[in-house]
Amino acid sequence: MNNQIKTVALLAVLSGLLIAISYWIIGGAGGLIIGIGLAAVTNLFSWYQSDKIALSVYRAQPVTEAQAPGLYYMVRKLSDRAHIPMPRVYIVPSQTANAFATGRDPEHAAVAVTEGILNILPDDELEAVIAHELTHITNRDTLTQAVAATIAGAISFLAQIVSYSLWFGGGSRDGNRGGNPLGILLTVLLAPIAATIIQLAISRTREFSADAGAARLTGNPRALAKALQRLEATAKQLPLNANPSFEPLLIINPISGEFLGNLFSSHPATAARVEELLKLEQQLSIT
Repeated sequence: MNNQIKTVALLAVLSGLLIAISYWIIGGAGGLIIGIGLAAVTNLFSWYQSDKIALSVYRAQPVTEAQAPGLYYMVRKLSDRAHIPMPRVYIVPSQTANAFATGRDPEHAAVAVTEGILNILPDDELEAVIAHELTHITNRDTLTQAVAATIAGAISFLAQIVSYSLWFGGGSRDGNRGGNPLGILLTVLLAPIAATIIQLAISRTREFSADAGAARLTGNPRALAKALQRLEATAKQLPLNANPSFEPLLIINPISGEFLGNLFSSHPATAARVEELLKLEQQLSIT
């Protein structure tokens, strides 16, 4: 419940930031109305199109049961165990090892895995990864992150437009028209950073919950812990490159470095996730 409240609050902040930026740039009631309209349109668009956008960004290809019987069996078994409809199954043509889920709800969901993850993970670890993604679907994290990515992208786009206009347009010559100059400056300097941090915070709040849900779904927390360690090592050598706005959808997205790496990483540190999973393993063994 705390994570759900935090997620709603962060999405509200993102929408509010988008509205404020529009007000600062355009000024007056017109800017406020346009900002509200932009926030509504981006939320609505991401609600209905998030799955198609994410799958196309990573060039995921749908597969049939005949093409991937083992993968289908895992997804169907875990979906039945989670009491959700079986999502559509996709494979990403990449030798890097990663996976993600997308869709606005369990009835319109999809799970995608890379060719690389199918090649390097043993069955128990692959099953744990799929369980993690199914937990995201059950919790509706996929919708939350898609909305956050779309709004954050709109904020960054607006800031970029303003930056270009300041460099090449010279600003408005009419002191009675246009937005607040200080607000415009803050938009250019701070809005993209703020949008990024808020978006990543939304993703981070969900990863521990999805890890725990996967551990309970499979009854094997250690399998997911091993999978995360293996995926982190391979992802550093061969990252899955695409639109940065959708990177938080991936099960793991390591960034090198300590302070700055942790600040701008879309996921908690893998070591922290592994530690929590091993703690959960002890709790499950006791009960």
